[in-house]
Amino acid sequence: MASAPDPRRTSHYVTNAFYDALVTDFADWQNDDMAVGDVALRDSARAFLEREARLLDRHLLDDWLALFAGECLYWVPATPGGGDPRLEVAVCLDDRRRLEDRVFRMATGSAWSQIPQSRTVRQVTNVETFATGTEGIFMVRSNFVINEFRAGESRGLAGWCGHRLRRAGDGFEILVKQVNLIECDQNLRNPSIII
Repeated sequence: MASAPDPRRTSHYVTNAFYDALVTDFADWQNDDMAVGDVALRDSARAFLEREARLLDRHLLDDWLALFAGECLYWVPATPGGGDPRLEVAVCLDDRRRLEDRVFRMATGSAWSQIPQSRTVRQVTNVETFATGTEGIFMVRSNFVINEFRAGESRGLAGWCGHRLRRAGDGFEILVKQVNLIECDQNLRNPSIII
């Protein structure tokens, strides 16, 4: 019997059906009738996002990567609201394999865009949870501000994130992280950090 492909080695799951589901999942999920009023769920989602921010600020990239499911997507659209990544430019569109490559490259200390390494502070606010119609899977919206200092210069990045989270044990795992920069459709300086 043939075993399933290892999602860490191939992108077998990134198919047209995957993209169709992605576009549908991120099309119209932020409406009040899908909002989840469970304060405990919102608080646990907020704690999860705050941990994610801390791991990135401390450059614990392997620990950050461990927050993602085996079949996942990290998406930074260059179009306000996201759209369809098959048809529109993205600043970043990483499946699991590419995300692992990114983390490995940054961990080597030889990524030229991170010499010297950035110092960052992230703030995560306005966390809201939304139902998806699938048991154990939630959409979470949050606002963020990142202050970055590198090579004598400071810059700020701001926007909102849409996380598609699945319950995993006592916590969550990230199925999709969509980072929506407020200036995504402008001339961006190379974002050399994981946003």
